[in-house]
Amino acid sequence: MKNVLTSFGLFALFALAFLFMQDAAFAQAAVDAAPAAPAAMKLDTGSTAWMLTSALLVLMMTLPGLALFYGGMVHKESVLATLMQAFVATTLVTILWCVYGYSLIFTEHSGFIGGLDKLMMAGIGVNTLTPAPMASVGIPETVYVIFQLTFAIITCALIFGSVATRIKFSSAIVFIALWFTIVYCPIAHWVWGPKGMLGGAGIDNYKGLFGYGSALDFAGGTVVHINAGIAGLMAAIVLGKRKGFNSSTEQAPPYNIVFSVIGASLLWVGWFGFNAGSAIAANGSAGMAMLVTHVATAAASLTWMAAEWITRGKPSVIGIISGAVAGLVAITPASGFVDFGGSLIIGGVAGIICFWACSLKFKFGFDDSLDVFGVHCVGGIVGALLTGFLVVKEIGNADPGWTQFMAQVGGVGCTIVWSGVMSWIILKVIDVIMGLRVDEATEHAGLDLVIHGEKLH
Repeated sequence: MKNVLTSFGLFALFALAFLFMQDAAFAQAAVDAAPAAPAAMKLDTGSTAWMLTSALLVLMMTLPGLALFYGGMVHKESVLATLMQAFVATTLVTILWCVYGYSLIFTEHSGFIGGLDKLMMAGIGVNTLTPAPMASVGIPETVYVIFQLTFAIITCALIFGSVATRIKFSSAIVFIALWFTIVYCPIAHWVWGPKGMLGGAGIDNYKGLFGYGSALDFAGGTVVHINAGIAGLMAAIVLGKRKGFNSSTEQAPPYNIVFSVIGASLLWVGWFGFNAGSAIAANGSAGMAMLVTHVATAAASLTWMAAEWITRGKPSVIGIISGAVAGLVAITPASGFVDFGGSLIIGGVAGIICFWACSLKFKFGFDDSLDVFGVHCVGGIVGALLTGFLVVKEIGNADPGWTQFMAQVGGVGCTIVWSGVMSWIILKVIDVIMGLRVDEATEHAGLDLVIHGEKLH
């Protein structure tokens, strides 16, 4: 593992240097490729209603969806602490988002990061419409703000699944604030922000950071899932393994699988806001995104179940709901670009690959408690890469093939390197200053009573 991390570190240094050099060249290319300014938009009440609904659906994915999904799978003595991690991520990211996060992502400054034009929600009033290129129809910017906020919330909350029962609560709060600022904001700007360097919004005929064109990510395969998954892996490595972590047969039983099933079900339903809402309009693109999201989720849950049944002799409930989440993750980057056939392939492949990926922690010795890396990072990679071959020109306005595949590889690689390196640095700094992991007695007794003064009876 040390050799792997050393090699990763050396590669990352070269890659980061390349990113910064490329950003300078990107700036002029973005100016040259910028489209003409669109005509003024008028309020579209139908799309506004859909985006309000989508924002609520995505918020429901974290509270209570992810909270219950994670909380049901940890041991009884740390259930409340796990729920608390999701709740504090929601509250803290909300404030940081409105103060500076939205501005850093969705204003134009450079290909690497946005500016501070909308610091403290400056210039956003009751009648302000979301500017092009973020929206092609007229919706209030306040609605766009809250919709995109819900993505940032769940991304930060996802990470704690890797270390849910052993991270200090105070350190978790500091980590959220730093990681959101240093990692999430730049990557979100690269992919979705005005003239972001991986393709962003508002650039036509862009040759791409690596010369292969824009990386496609409709709803967050790189920004949310690969990003959170690689950060979760870094957290699991830095914090170390739980006591007794050797094989899948030695782990503490989940507290309440029913909680996890309810949480997974809420994630499934909420994901329609996540993917179909990313059309930023009530239109055919939203309808197709909803269809392919549902199909891929069903396919992945079935292939995960089949793989588990064949290899372990029994199809588990935890398995089928994990497969469903893997399908939701994998279709996310592709949801606005593929048709039914593509979604069937992406979901089917993701169920099998993510099932296998979740066993890697036992082979390589990293304790990713709730398989954030195996499901979210690996699932996001599967979906992002397959998008390159399965994108439909009439749906996604891009040609499938090796060129688009290489653009996808570039997007995935940039996300892994930036998130991996920066997450590791943030974790190490926090560990030196205030410590990351609870002491052995607290971990044994459970986080609920020791940290929060409460427990389940």
